[in-house]
Amino acid sequence: MADDAALRKSVVCLAAIMVVVGLCTYSFKKMMATYIFGMFAIAGIVLPDWEFFDRPVSQWTSPLSVPQMLPHSPPTPTRFRFYPIRTIVYTIIYGYAFYKWWVYIST
Repeated sequence: MADDAALRKSVVCLAAIMVVVGLCTYSFKKMMATYIFGMFAIAGIVLPDWEFFDRPVSQWTSPLSVPQMLPHSPPTPTRFRFYPIRTIVYTIIYGYAFYKWWVYIST
């Protein structure tokens, strides 16, 4: 990842959420569950190779072709394109994980 500002911001937000969970629940186990859930969320959303996944889902099984660029031309700034199937899959997986985390934290 060329610019790790998004990663730094995500980890700082996760640390703040962990502190809030720790102060509200007084439970080290729930704080660690928050850490694990947060790190998986960061790893799944912030860190993926967007050049690879920023294609239609049907092309994910084929190798990525690297376009020939001039040495001094900057890459195109594409961080996230909207693909409905990818968005639905992410919403289902992370929605369920968030639900299970919330149930665990709130009990």
